[in-house]
Amino acid sequence: MSGFTHSVSPRARISIVTPVYCCGDNLLQLYQRIAASLTPITQNFEIIMVNDGSPDQAWSVIEKLCSMDVRVKGINLARNFGQHPAITAGLSSASGDWIVVMDCDMQDAPEEIPRLIKKVHEGYDLVLGRRAMRKDSWLKRQASHLFYRMLSWMTDTHLDSGIANFGIYHKKVIRSVLSMGDPIRFFPAMAQWVGFASAIIEIKHGERFAGPSSYSWRKLFKLASNVIITFSNKPLRIIINTGFIVSAFALIYAVYIIWKALVGGVEVPGWSSVIVSMWFLGGLHMIVAGIVGVYVGKAFDAVKNRPIYIIDKTLNMKDDKP
Repeated sequence: MSGFTHSVSPRARISIVTPVYCCGDNLLQLYQRIAASLTPITQNFEIIMVNDGSPDQAWSVIEKLCSMDVRVKGINLARNFGQHPAITAGLSSASGDWIVVMDCDMQDAPEEIPRLIKKVHEGYDLVLGRRAMRKDSWLKRQASHLFYRMLSWMTDTHLDSGIANFGIYHKKVIRSVLSMGDPIRFFPAMAQWVGFASAIIEIKHGERFAGPSSYSWRKLFKLASNVIITFSNKPLRIIINTGFIVSAFALIYAVYIIWKALVGGVEVPGWSSVIVSMWFLGGLHMIVAGIVGVYVGKAFDAVKNRPIYIIDKTLNMKDDKP
């Protein structure tokens, strides 16, 4: 990092964006803790709660909070679109000079926000929180570590399993993330991909206030596969390379068959040539399928152009949807 770029002045507006799913019981305390953490720094903040089709009473709680404090903004999505599209919906509505993204389950402690803001004053455009002592089960920690290692390898990036969504981002970082047209969103990777001066601080990882995690093993696997497909064509390159390897083995085996024929060691005439041809053509088919798949996949994503999320209602926004 070179030089001083930004600071959070008392006049700067801060937006807090949090996706909400199955955490209705958390929201009142979350609001109180965020307000208590930010009030000594600035009164100019907003809290954007995005209800991602939560099956509990989350939207009713958001409505009450919005009626209590106009700084609380509510977005109700038409259905469950997923955590990262919900984050995108909140970011698109954020008006702050600085945006904090955090989960709503209290594991991202609101009391850590002032530390993120303090680090910004050293001249960073985004500051990420790394969970030092994760309050998750051993199995979930190992699964998360494996997920991020696989994701880093498949996407040729470096993603830390201790870093999730929690961080503070300058509005130019968020504008760059929103400009990315990827139909499948994964905020941590996107925020780091756009670049800009960044820093990481160790933060406390809190206990879940109520309820189990909304990420099942099936959802985690689906997220991993979607992110890999969106952020990388490496799976297709693996298929192509596999095709070349199979074809190479077929050629080596063909040489071996020719050598055996020359020394009179062929036991079943015609069998070897059929097998070699099948292997060789099979390898070529894999190569062709991989190459075609790259172009078809890119074109398919470009032409669909579906919305990432659909908003049903908004509260305390300039153009509220009733």
